[in-house]
This record gives sequence, C-alpha cells and structure tokens, in this order.
Amino acid sequence: MKRRHLTAALALAAAPAWLRAAPNESDAAVGVRAALERGALAAVQLLGRTDGFLGDPRVRIPLPQNLERVAKLMKATGQGKRVDELVTAMNRAAEAAVPEARTLFVSTVKQMSVEDALALVRGGPTSVTDYFSGKTRSPLSEKFLPIVARATEKVKLAERYNQLAAKAASAGLVKGDAVTVQQHVTARALDGLFLMIGEEEKKIRADPVKTGSAILRKVFGG
Repeated sequence: MKRRHLTAALALAAAPAWLRAAPNESDAAVGVRAALERGALAAVQLLGRTDGFLGDPRVRIPLPQNLERVAKLMKATGQGKRVDELVTAMNRAAEAAVPEARTLFVSTVKQMSVEDALALVRGGPTSVTDYFSGKTRSPLSEKFLPIVARATEKVKLAERYNQLAAKAASAGLVKGDAVTVQQHVTARALDGLFLMIGEEEKKIRADPVKTGSAILRKVFGG
C-alpha cells in the first residue's frame, strides 16, 4: 500500500505544473473566458471574409424554403442566373455582417461571472457556446439585420419574394424567419456563427494541450 502511494506521489511530482494543480474558481473563470474569446474570434475571422459562408457547405445559406420551388422553375426556364444572384447576395450579406459580432463577444466574455464559468467547465461539449448564444443572439440579430438588408435590397428576386411572403404571412402561411429574405439570412448567419464557435470549443475540450495556452490546459485538461 505504501509503495503504491509513493509511486503515485512520484508520478504527480514529475507531471507538469499545470497538471498537478487543479483549477480553482478563478482559473475556471479565466479559462472559460479564454475559450469563449478564442472560439468566437476564430469563427468571426473564418466567416467574416469573402466566401466565408458561400464557400463552406457547413454554413452556406440556402434560399428560404418557400422559394425553392420557384427557384427550380426559374432555372428550368433559363432564369438560373437570377437565382444564383440572390444566393450569392445572401451569403455575401452574412459575410459582411459577422465582423460586427466581435465587440459584443468581447464585452460578453468580460461580464461572465465566476459561477457561470464553473458551471460551463463542467458542462457538455458546447456548453460555453450555448451560453454565448443565449447572451448575444438577440442583440446580434438587431446588429446584423440592417447590414443584411443593405446587401440584399438591390436584388429584385429578394424584393419579389418579400412581397409574396408578406401576403402569405398575413394569411398565416409563412411564419418565423422566412417572412423576409433579410430575416432568413440573419437567422442563418447566426446559426452558422454559433456552429463554428461550437466547433472551436469542441477542439479546445478534446485537445487543450494543442491550443498552446497554459490556462486552457489547466481548466479543460482534466
């Protein structure tokens, strides 16, 4: 028994300092904030550039579902260019809007409480991202919408869809994000943004050593 305890003690003493010390409340707060900021800024950088959305099938924004049938008909009658124009405009709008998230993300990270941080460390693979989404999705939607509107308002097909969707909405046939192209793009842009933040969080949790950050190794290395 003594030999087993001695062996364990020697192994622990030989381990790196970050492994020997269990994270305390302060470490947890710093680590979760670091993970949030790292994941958020990486996602913003990845998506907030040309082809960030359009060139990535994981986040590429499709036409509103109610427009798909019309789009097929248009392509069959030689009007595919108009459809492609709208899809490109929608994704370019998302790429233009995403950088606006940076300031709000950094502010949200700084405001996180120690209690929240501790709960998130012990949470699931995307619990940090889910926290972020709950805190920022609504204000980001307000920021994104006017940017998306400016980027899509010149596309005639978008205007036509909005007119038809408005009539359908008044009859209760269209609801939620599909009421306008702009609302559809804003919602899908946020979905894509949080998807990518979640992917970054999974990477950190799966291999904190690879991040090169001592605090992330300490907090998520257990």
